[in-house]
Amino acid sequence: MTPRGPAEGEEGAATVLVVAMAGVLLFVMVGLAAAGGLVTAQRRAQAAADLAALAGASALAALSGPTDPCAAAARVAVANAAALDACAPDGRTVRITVSVDGPDVPWREVRVTAEARAGPG
Repeated sequence: MTPRGPAEGEEGAATVLVVAMAGVLLFVMVGLAAAGGLVTAQRRAQAAADLAALAGASALAALSGPTDPCAAAARVAVANAAALDACAPDGRTVRITVSVDGPDVPWREVRVTAEARAGPG
């Protein structure tokens, strides 16, 4: 019995398959990295919104009299690398919306927003 070699015209077929699978793997890894960047940015935005809302509610409940809750919220948002997009005091509560830069993608600018509300009750 003689060993069989590759069939006529099939030399290099494994190389093509390996290159194709490497391309698919690269595509999946880029997608996972982008998703991870979005999750991280959303967590940063939510943390900044929560802290800014607490600062705004604390300003409303100050013992020396209410101060501007939106100014206090803006200071805290900027300190957390976020931009204050909206601030709506309502009685003794304050509702805040902030945004942060998302992951770097070459084809568009990504901003991630988050909302928070703070106040008694």
